[in-house]
Amino acid sequence: MKKILQPFNAIFSYFYKILNKLFIVPLTKLVVWLFEKFNKPGRKFENWISKSRTLLFISLVIAVLSFIVIDQRIISFASTSAEVLEGRPVAVLYDKDNYVVEGIPETVDITLIGSKADLFIASQSPVQNVTIDLWGLKPGTHRVGISYDHFSSSIRYSINPSVATVIIYEKVSDTRTLSVDILNRDSLDPRYIISDVQANMDSVVVKGAQYKVDQVATVKALVDINSIPKLELNKEITVSAILRAYDDHGHVVDLEISPTRVDVTLMISSPSKEVPIQIVPKGNVLYTMGISSMNIRDSQNTVTIFGPEEVLAGISSIPVEIDVEGLTESSEFKVDLRRPANIAHMSINSITVDVTLSNNITNTEISNISISANNLGSEFTVQAIDIDSISVKLKGVTSVVENITNDTISAYVDLRGLGEGIHEVNVHVEGSDLRVEYMPSVLRIKVRITRR
Repeated sequence: MKKILQPFNAIFSYFYKILNKLFIVPLTKLVVWLFEKFNKPGRKFENWISKSRTLLFISLVIAVLSFIVIDQRIISFASTSAEVLEGRPVAVLYDKDNYVVEGIPETVDITLIGSKADLFIASQSPVQNVTIDLWGLKPGTHRVGISYDHFSSSIRYSINPSVATVIIYEKVSDTRTLSVDILNRDSLDPRYIISDVQANMDSVVVKGAQYKVDQVATVKALVDINSIPKLELNKEITVSAILRAYDDHGHVVDLEISPTRVDVTLMISSPSKEVPIQIVPKGNVLYTMGISSMNIRDSQNTVTIFGPEEVLAGISSIPVEIDVEGLTESSEFKVDLRRPANIAHMSINSITVDVTLSNNITNTEISNISISANNLGSEFTVQAIDIDSISVKLKGVTSVVENITNDTISAYVDLRGLGEGIHEVNVHVEGSDLRVEYMPSVLRIKVRITRR
C-alpha cells in the first residue's frame, strides 16, 4: 500500500512546495509589514485585523489565488510532454549454460510520451526493465526487438536502438595452463625479492564461442603488489588473484574463465650480501711514475648488494674501473658503481678514489710462471708446442713490487671456440696487486688441441 501511495505523496509534496514559495511566504511577509506599518497607532491594526469582514476578505483572496495556481498546475500536468531516459542497461534472456551471445547493446535511450503527471509517476516507478528475449532461438544471426517494461498504459514510448542484430554461438569449453603474473613490481622496495610464487591450481577451464576459445594462448593470475594490505618479510602471503585470458599477441580475450579467481601464495624476502669494492686501474701512468696506493675515501671499502640468492652466490666483489692512462700526479676519481645484472639494489652507488703516485719505482722480472688454458671444451685436451712457462716483467713502486711472488701472478691463454688443430694464441698475465704493471716476456705461443 505504501508503494502505491508514494507517487501521490510526491505530487502533493510538490504542490505544497510551490504554494509555500509563491503565496504563503510572500503573504506572511506582507502581514508582518502591515503590522510594522500600523504598530505606531497602537490598537488600530489589531482592531482592523480582528474584524470578521477583514478576515473574510483575506481568506477569500487566499482561496482565489490558491485556486488559480492549482488550476494552472493541473492544466500543465494534463498537457502532453516527453522525457528521455538515457543509458538504460539491457538485460538478455537466454540459456547462459549452453550459448554465448554477441551484439547486444550495453545501453539504450528510451523516450516516454504522455502527460506530465503520468511521466512523473512513471519516472518514480521501479519497474523499468529493458530486455531482449532470446529463448527458443538457435545458433546463428538474428534481428530481435528490444522491449521496455512499464505499468502505465497511458504512456507511449520509443527505444533507440529498438532492434539489435545478435549472434548466438554454442558454448564450448577447454583447459588452459595457468601462470602467475606480478603487477607493479617497480612499486616494491628494490631491496625486496618476490619468490616462491605458486597458484593453488595449475590449469583452468575457458568457456565461450569456439573461435574465442581457439584464440586463448595463455591464462594468467594477476597479482597486484599494490593490493597487498601488509607486506611481511619471510612470511608466506596468500592473495586472491583475478584471471585474464590472452592471445598470442598479448591482447585480452573476453570469455568466461572457471574459476574466476585463484589463490596465489608468495614470499617476500630481502636477501643481501656484503662484498668488497675492487679498484681496477685501466691504462699505464707516466713511465717514470708508479701507483703507491689506491684508497676509497670515507672507508667505503665494501658495498651491500640485494638480489636473488643464486645471483648473490656468484658475486665475490664489485669492480670499479678508473682511467689512469698517462697520469702524471696524484689525483682523485669520482666514479659510479656499476650494478651487476639481476642485482636490484646496492647500499651505495658512487665512491671517491684517491690515487697516489710515486717516482720511486722498480723494474724487475719473475720467471717460471706456468701457462694455463682457459675455456677449453670438455671434449678436448691441449698441449703447448713451444713453451709451457714464461717470465713476467714487473713495473711499480719499489715497496709494492718487493711483495710480489710467483703465487700472486697467473698466466693463461684463452681457447674459447677453438677446435682440433694447432693454434697460435695470445698470452695474458694477471697479478693480485693491481698497482703493479705486468708484461709477459712472450706475447704469443702455439698450442695443439686434440680430441679426448
